[in-house]
Amino acid sequence: MTVTDITHTGTLKALTAFLLLTGSLVMGGALAEEVPKEAPKEHAEKKHEHRTLTPYDAVYKTSTSGLSIKLRRSLSLDENGDCRLTSEGKLLVAGISEVSVFTLEGDHIQPRSYVYQLNGPVSRRREVHFDPASSVIRSLYKKEWYELPKTGDTLDRMSQQEQLRLLLLNDPTPREDMLFHVADGPKVKEYRLVYQGEERLETPMGWVNTLHFERDHDDPERTSGVWIAPEWDYLMIRTVHIDNGKTTEANLISASISGAAVSGSSS
Repeated sequence: MTVTDITHTGTLKALTAFLLLTGSLVMGGALAEEVPKEAPKEHAEKKHEHRTLTPYDAVYKTSTSGLSIKLRRSLSLDENGDCRLTSEGKLLVAGISEVSVFTLEGDHIQPRSYVYQLNGPVSRRREVHFDPASSVIRSLYKKEWYELPKTGDTLDRMSQQEQLRLLLLNDPTPREDMLFHVADGPKVKEYRLVYQGEERLETPMGWVNTLHFERDHDDPERTSGVWIAPEWDYLMIRTVHIDNGKTTEANLISASISGAAVSGSSS
């Protein structure tokens, strides 16, 4: 392996960690509990007819350690209502892919399986399986299988964002504090999102209003933020993760929902 290979391998490791974080922060997991707090006065509660997830394609530019990679994320639904969420990207000789399969039951996602694969100079694989006939969740981490406690509100890293999107589609009032349970490697972890307010962001598709959430970390050296757009079916627009002074971020550069390209305003 050359010096260049080693440098790129280190970058891939950073990208791998970021992709796993992105999945857990905004793209997966079942809502375990919403910590009740009074909603901001400017968000009056309204009744809305039930909305469900729709197919989409989105491309993100993810950057860290001076290099970047484009990731394509797609959600598809078949005639039986089964959902398949995929994310793929390639950098030099390495390829990264994630696949989450789940079904929808009202406002909640029922997970089936999750597979993460990194191929190249560094290889890594993770799997999580939610067999409805089994009393445990099976999780593959560092070539070892674990049996995790099974509950009705635990999902995988990737489908967490879709659960968040589904909840907001049917209750547009952002909760100030939301707690998620996520099957993550050898255990089930808690992920808490704290609502920070509304922000207007500029994208290649135009300006768009977003909701800003921050993940509550135990480590003060780590911060993670995500911005999602209500007018684009709550798609993720941007994520930023800072760990010990090192920043990794992803930004949406193109997207279509049900085959129609999204567009924002000119200012």
